[in-house]
This record gives sequence, C-alpha cells and structure tokens, in this order.
Amino acid sequence: MPHPETWLKVLPQGLHCEPGGFFIDPLRPVARAIVTHAHSDHARPGHDAVLASAETLAVMRARMGDDRAGTVQQAIGWGEKLTIGDVRVWLQPAGHVLGSAQVAMEYRGSRAVVSGDYKRVPDPTCLPFEPIGCDVFVTEATFALPVFVHPTPAHEIARLLDSVALFPDRTHVVGCYALGKCQRLIALLRQAGWDRPIWLHGALVAMCHVYEACGVRLGELRPATAAAKGSLAGEIVLAPPGAIADRWARRLEDPVVSLASGWMRVRQRARSRGVELPLVISDHADWNELNATLDEVGAPEVWVTHGREEALIHAAAARGIRGRALRLVGYGEEDEAEDPPAAEAAAAAPEPKTEDA
Repeated sequence: MPHPETWLKVLPQGLHCEPGGFFIDPLRPVARAIVTHAHSDHARPGHDAVLASAETLAVMRARMGDDRAGTVQQAIGWGEKLTIGDVRVWLQPAGHVLGSAQVAMEYRGSRAVVSGDYKRVPDPTCLPFEPIGCDVFVTEATFALPVFVHPTPAHEIARLLDSVALFPDRTHVVGCYALGKCQRLIALLRQAGWDRPIWLHGALVAMCHVYEACGVRLGELRPATAAAKGSLAGEIVLAPPGAIADRWARRLEDPVVSLASGWMRVRQRARSRGVELPLVISDHADWNELNATLDEVGAPEVWVTHGREEALIHAAAARGIRGRALRLVGYGEEDEAEDPPAAEAAAAAPEPKTEDA
C-alpha cells in the first residue's frame, strides 16, 4: 500500500495528485482542478476543467464569470464517488462557507483527505463538517495557537443586539467578507430574532443573491445607499471590512463600528482598525476544534497547508501523530486566512472564558 506522500506532491502550482492527474485548489491555471471552495485564494480563474460542489461552481461563476470559472465545469454531489485516473475521489462538506468541501482520495488502499478551510460550529448557511477517517489528513491552521478559542456565535450576536438596544440612536455597521461571513451574520441575526430589514453595502448584494438562489433564506435585505442618513439610526448595516472606517461609513448616523472576524480576539488588531465593537465570529476552526478534528479523523499523519503550522504539529506530535508543514505559498489572501504578523498573533491575550465560549 503506497503512502500518500508517494502520490500526493507539492508542486509550484499547488497540491498535485499524480495518479489522478489533477490539482487541488491550484494556485495557477492547470488542466484539471478540484476546488474546495470559492474564496479567491482557493478558487483561481483559468483552469481547463474544474470539479467542485454545485454551490461552489455557482459562486465561482458569479464572482469570475462563466468563461473564467473553468472551461469544463463538473458538479459532484456529496459522497458521490468518481474514478479519476487511478484514484477514487469524493467530496464531503467542510462547514466553511456555502459549498465548501473536503476532497477525499483513495489510491491502492491508502486514503488522503484535503480539508480545504473548515470550521466545526453549526452554520445555518452551509452544511456541517463531516470527519473522514484517513491515513493522511491535510489541514489548515489559521487559528492554530492556544490563545484562539472562539466564543459561540450566539454569544457574539447577543453582544451586537445588546449594543443596538443600548444605543438606539446610532447605526451599527459591521465589517464582514462578501462570501460566507455576510450571509452567516444575516442568518445568525435571524435565528436570534432580528426580523427587521438588514442593510447592505452594495459590494455584498450580489453574493446574497447567489445564496438565495441556492436555497439559503436571508429575509428582507435593503441597500444602505438608498436610505436617508437619519433613517438608519438603530439599524444594522453590513459592509466590507475596508468600508467600515472610510468615507462610506461616515454617511451613517453616528456609527458604532464593528468587525466580525476570528482575529478580533487580538485586541491590538481591533484597536488599530478603530473597531468599537469587535465580534469574534470566525469561519475557521479554533485551536481546540483543530485538535479535536485531528483526533476524530484518526490519521496517523497530518500535513498542514497554511497558518500556524509549528504549533499544531507540536500538539499533534504530543499525541503520537506525525506532522509535516507543506508551506504552500498563496493561500490566506481572502477572508480570515490573512496571515497577521507573528508578533501580533503571539501577543494575543486570552480573554476570560464565558460559560458558553
């Protein structure tokens, strides 16, 4: 039985399955690509053939255009097994954003799973992560430091709604990424009982339409630019992170500036961005969830693609799991996967745990 390291290789284009003749989330245009999800650091334009979940392909077409999302596009259902070259391949949900997938591969009795980006808490806008037993598990490590233990999303949404109630004459503007975080915030607000309209920056509207077309109900959404300044007092406005501190946000009524990100655990980052109400809501697994996932999949070996590789490899080794840092360059350019300066991450001080953290 060949070890996955003999058939799953790191090339300049990305992770390459040799007996299948395909790349996973390639960084450059290739002949055959399997794409785990549609964030731009994983889904690049220009591939000849693209295999992905139906939702990921829909998002790719919306973001890139039909002609750049893959010359040949093939959607595959969850758990549907295909034979590509000499490799059996299937996708299982990763719980990151709509359509996000893990790629499972079997070759001559050995199995490797590439998780893409993932989280382990429930998300009303996408299917939950499903652990797959394997010989090698390829994982991200965005928040792989012990200081990163995320509170529950419900706790953070309650903090937002408490602030809205406390400051009814101010507009709460929340920075969030267009794909995944925006729609998740909307759904979490709906679950918490916020049935009023949610106002959107124009850059967030198109992706909400894609989610709705894929069956994710978001309730009443309105364009923020169409509202008079005074009418947004007491309302919640969602905008890209880059817009919350520029001229666009200043048109709002005495805005309470907020940002939803796992990096809001780092107080320095919140202060440097002028964030009054940091919300620790992440679409990536935290330290405890990363380690629990390694235990659940039961792989004797873990490969780490990007993030805090050393810390996770050290923690895995303490439990008898071999670790390897792939050091792939090019991931982490969108969403929370951005790589903060090491000193900033190391300075993140753990906040006191709440009973529901």
